[in-house]
Amino acid sequence: MIPPRFGIKLIENPTYEQQFKVIETLVQNAEMVINCGDAGQEGELIQRWVMQKAGCKCPVYRLWISSLTEESIREGFNNLKKQEEFAHLYEAGLSRAIGDWLLGMNAIRLYTLRYGQNRQVLSIGRVQTPTLALIVNRHKEIEHFKPEPYWELKTVYRGTTFSSAKGKFTKKEEGEAFLEIVQQKDFTVTDVSKKKGKEYAPRLFDLTSLQVECNKKFSFTAEDTLKLIQGLYEKKVTTYPRVDTTFLSDDIYPKVPNTLKGLVDYRELTAPLATGKLPKSKKGVRQL
Repeated sequence: MIPPRFGIKLIENPTYEQQFKVIETLVQNAEMVINCGDAGQEGELIQRWVMQKAGCKCPVYRLWISSLTEESIREGFNNLKKQEEFAHLYEAGLSRAIGDWLLGMNAIRLYTLRYGQNRQVLSIGRVQTPTLALIVNRHKEIEHFKPEPYWELKTVYRGTTFSSAKGKFTKKEEGEAFLEIVQQKDFTVTDVSKKKGKEYAPRLFDLTSLQVECNKKFSFTAEDTLKLIQGLYEKKVTTYPRVDTTFLSDDIYPKVPNTLKGLVDYRELTAPLATGKLPKSKKGVRQL
C-alpha cells in the first residue's frame, strides 16, 4: 500500500474539530505566526502539520529554546529565527513519519495474513520489531547456554592479585599440573610500568540512557524515571527531557551556574563547581 501522495487530516471528533477551528481562524487572520513547538524533530513536524492544515499563509518565525526559565524564554523571543532555517529538520521528521506508515501498514498486514492464523494482529514497527528480536535472541542464548566448569591460577603478592597468563583451564588436572610447575620456580616481578591518563567526564544523559541508568541503580521503571525528570524540568532545574541529544546548546552554558544554585538540596555536591569557571567541554556544549 503506497499512496500517490501523503497528507494529513483532522480526526473526526467534535472536541478536536472545535479546537482546531479556533486555531484555523487565528492563523488565517494573523500577520505572523511564531512556532513555539518543542525544540526537536517531532516538535517541528507536529507544528508544521498544524499550520499546513490551518492554511497558514503569513510569515512564520521559530522560537527555539530548550529551557523554560523566564530568562531563556525572553532571550528566545528576542532572537526569533526564520522557519526556513529548520526545513531540513521538518523534512527529516516527515520522512520518518512516512517510513513508519509504509512499514507499519504493509508489514502488519503481511505478517498478520501469513502468520496470524486468523486469530491475532501481528504488530510490526521500525523500533518495536528490532527491539523484540534482540530480546528474543538474547532469551534463546540464555535458554541454550550450557555452563562449563573451568579453573584459573591466581596468587596474591603484596595485596595485588596476579593471574596466570595461561588463562582458563577446562580440565582440573591441567591446572594442577601447571600449578606444580609454577610452585617450583620463584615468583619474580619482571616489569613495572606507570602511565598517566585522563578520565573525561561522561556524556550528558538523554532520556533513554537516563532511564537505563536509573533502572540499574534504583530499579526505576522507564515511566518512573520519565515522571521524575519531567518534574525536575518543570521546577526548572533540568533541560527539556524528551530529546535525544546528549549535549547542551551553546546559549544554555552561561545559565548553568544559576541552575546549579537552584539545586538547594544538593549544595554539598554543587559547591565545588561554584568556586571557579565551569569547564566547557565540546562533548557537553555545542553550538546549534
